[in-house]
Amino acid sequence: MNIRITAASGIYMLRAEQELHCDIETAWQYFSTPRNLQTLTPDNLGFEITSGDEGEIYAGKIITYDLSILPLIKTKWVTEITQVADKRYFIDEQRKGPYALWHHEHHFSATESGVLMKDYVSYKLPLGGPGRWVAGKLIANRLKEIFSFRYKELERIFA
Repeated sequence: MNIRITAASGIYMLRAEQELHCDIETAWQYFSTPRNLQTLTPDNLGFEITSGDEGEIYAGKIITYDLSILPLIKTKWVTEITQVADKRYFIDEQRKGPYALWHHEHHFSATESGVLMKDYVSYKLPLGGPGRWVAGKLIANRLKEIFSFRYKELERIFA
């Protein structure tokens, strides 16, 4: 598992890589189906897709969720799939939610042993400097936990 978070100019960058033990068609089918996101999210987030989980993704698709980013703090999140390149990548961006900025790129490439999946998340916390000071480390650790959980679930699913 390879998960790193760096920061520059108030923007955090999360990078994660994982080798999936399947072919590119199988990986793409799984990740381009929004309802599968539920299985990749820890239960303690109270994550629930409230609309947009039907069918496959496409540029312009809006997906809405309820979740708890921090304990006891429920929030609504609206994302838009902004770009899709079949079996290569897709990008989702927050339209409404807990972050001042959320841009998530999902990249897929076939390898000799399966599929290399790379995630690039650019995010910015609300409230500028005070937001970074109060929650920067907490949110970074929370995102590492979420991506670690996802890593383990994908290992199980594509074993």
